[in-house]
Amino acid sequence: MADALTLFTSIGLSEQKAKETLKNEALSSALKDAIVQAQRVHGPSGVDKAMGTLLYSMASRLRDTKRLAFLSDHIAQRKICTELQLAAALDFVKSHPQDPMNQKEFEDACGVGVVITPEQIEDAVESVIKKHKEQLLKERYRFNMGLLMGEARTALKWADGKIIKNEVDMQVLHLLGPKTEADLEKKPKPQKAKAPENEVKLKKEEVALNGEMNNEGKSLMEQLRGEALKFHKPGENYKTEGYVVTPNTMNLLKKHLEITGGQIRTRFPPEPNGILHIGHAKAINFNFGYAKANSGICFLRYDDTNPEKEEEKYFTAIREMVEWLGYKPYAITHASDNFQQLYDLAVDLIRRGHAYVCHQKGEELKGHNVPPSPWRDRPVEESLILFERMKKGLYAEGEATLRMKMVMEDGKMDPVAYRIKYTPHHRTGDEWCIYPTYDYTHCLCDSIENITHSLCTKEFQARRSSYFWLCNALDVYCPVQWEYGRLNLTYTVVSKRKIIKLVETGIVRDWDDPRLFTLTALRRRGFPAEAINNFCARVGVTVAQVTMEPHLLEACVRDVLNETAPRAMAVLEPLKVTITNLPENAKSDVRVPDFPANEAKGSHVVPFTRTIFIEQSDFREVMEKGYKRLTPEQPVGLRHAGYVIFVQRVIKDSQGKVVALEVTCCSSTETAEKPKAFIHWVSQPLKCEVRLYERLFLHRNPEDPSEVPGGFLSDINPNSLQVISSAFVDSSVKGAKVFDKFQFERVGYFSLDPDSTADKLVFNRTVTLKEDPGKI
Repeated sequence: MADALTLFTSIGLSEQKAKETLKNEALSSALKDAIVQAQRVHGPSGVDKAMGTLLYSMASRLRDTKRLAFLSDHIAQRKICTELQLAAALDFVKSHPQDPMNQKEFEDACGVGVVITPEQIEDAVESVIKKHKEQLLKERYRFNMGLLMGEARTALKWADGKIIKNEVDMQVLHLLGPKTEADLEKKPKPQKAKAPENEVKLKKEEVALNGEMNNEGKSLMEQLRGEALKFHKPGENYKTEGYVVTPNTMNLLKKHLEITGGQIRTRFPPEPNGILHIGHAKAINFNFGYAKANSGICFLRYDDTNPEKEEEKYFTAIREMVEWLGYKPYAITHASDNFQQLYDLAVDLIRRGHAYVCHQKGEELKGHNVPPSPWRDRPVEESLILFERMKKGLYAEGEATLRMKMVMEDGKMDPVAYRIKYTPHHRTGDEWCIYPTYDYTHCLCDSIENITHSLCTKEFQARRSSYFWLCNALDVYCPVQWEYGRLNLTYTVVSKRKIIKLVETGIVRDWDDPRLFTLTALRRRGFPAEAINNFCARVGVTVAQVTMEPHLLEACVRDVLNETAPRAMAVLEPLKVTITNLPENAKSDVRVPDFPANEAKGSHVVPFTRTIFIEQSDFREVMEKGYKRLTPEQPVGLRHAGYVIFVQRVIKDSQGKVVALEVTCCSSTETAEKPKAFIHWVSQPLKCEVRLYERLFLHRNPEDPSEVPGGFLSDINPNSLQVISSAFVDSSVKGAKVFDKFQFERVGYFSLDPDSTADKLVFNRTVTLKEDPGKI
């Protein structure tokens, strides 16, 4: 122990850090090996603090310890001497688990030997400053200098950050001159609007709800469990700020506890008039997850109060998506289950003097601060008779409504409780011609189902007081409404109306077109439910509204698929290759691991014959600097096959296009020099269709007129879908089922589309293997 402590402090670790390291057996062992390896190069006292820091960082992050000596040597020889190079080295090792390591490829990927001259740094910084010169002159030293640093570092990946910063500081000083008194004045803070009282109360909840945004690594269940949320306990609704206590409140809460047994009850209440989207995934996770994390129950309740827009396909799809995300509703209910009870309660509301029948037209009720209805003070008996006449169908649509006597937080006066619609209902047929509104129905259905926590998005905060008001006006059990922030994504639209426009104009095929962010579309594209749930956890259960970038969701998808999608080989643009030194009928079996990083997870066999197909991009007739794949002068290895191929003849068509190659092969153990690259291939493949997707919209906010003056339909990316009708995939995917997922080696992650037939498989590209930096 003492020897190890001395060893660790000798490379610059503090005594406390060294002692903490010794408690971690795996890290301690790896670090010892790394230091010993480095000392073989420099001697016992030759490992300085900078080198020691890199060795510690490498040992604590490296998973595949068989590469430890290899990486330690590179650090000791000062080939890897920055954190940036180390990060690149670790990424390369992780993505190349096969032995032996291709040292040249590795060193190229890590920037080994790359020298950035002061002149290059000066030129790069000058170019960046020129780009932002106008803004710099305007904002002077209040300009975000980090932006200049970031762009310069992007242009010169391996340059020393300190040198770049010095150059940025010097060139900015040269452009702007020394700081003036005005530059040194503090930037005035914008005046914040005073938050409503109920929003001030939510600050504490927001801190607790922020989940993984502030608590890296916390699962959604951990975020939702226990007292971290500071929600009221079942039966203690009255402790919530803003909750109105009436003379009967405690008695109603006692009865509520007798029914629920003190169990948490939530509900997910979608309208069955469209398909759920990525924002609903957060709502599903929050409602079902909060109940599940606290041993409670969650209802799936369809808010089916608008028969004009409801269809059976939406009811089915909503339930499918909830279950696909891994949640099982305690019960499936409908607002329409309660139509009679809701009507009876409306009659009671009129009797209590809290509602009246009104004849104002819809357009007269729009907006805020509208004049009071001339029928607001009509006698209770008259409203009771008129409401009965509404129920019996004695008024035309729009001729009468039932309105509640209250003013909502946003200034809306006397919201409508019932309106007339002569449209048959999906479940109740022609039984009713009056239908309740959301403002009336929602809190009463929560009350009927004895919901403990009514969780909804922030836009419903303006209805919280009306929620409490209606339950108390009718003297029924009153749940507590809690609001959380919506989840939005850039580069998409999720409005039902806008998605319908996209479908009707033929821009997308339907609600499940893989370029959309509806849940059915994400499932069809191949996004695993687990990845969507992980994304929701990463976003955190925030009270604040958040807008995320799609690449963050795609990163969650890669994390899951890397562990769950078996590998296969596919060639999207095939080039025929004949191996002339193999017999005509030559055929052997090649065993390919399903997961090369963990071969214990299984393997599959593919044929290897005289004729194979490779990607057209893996061959170039003319050698170019930095190109590592097949050329007439440069052989390549074939992944998993154990062969290296050498070009003998290039075959072209009448237009001069390369259409086939003739090559010879030899065992990879027989070559004097290991090939610079190993490429994938297929033999006796299955023909398939492959669909490649990019973002549907060109701008981050396609609904924002300042970004897209012509409207979202004018912002469509013409390259959002590319169909390759004659791709080849190896025979291991034969028998795959719809939505089965694969990693096509070196190509991307793919999922089997429902359009597949017995004769032709269709694959959707779910995501590429790595994020395209140009997208971010």
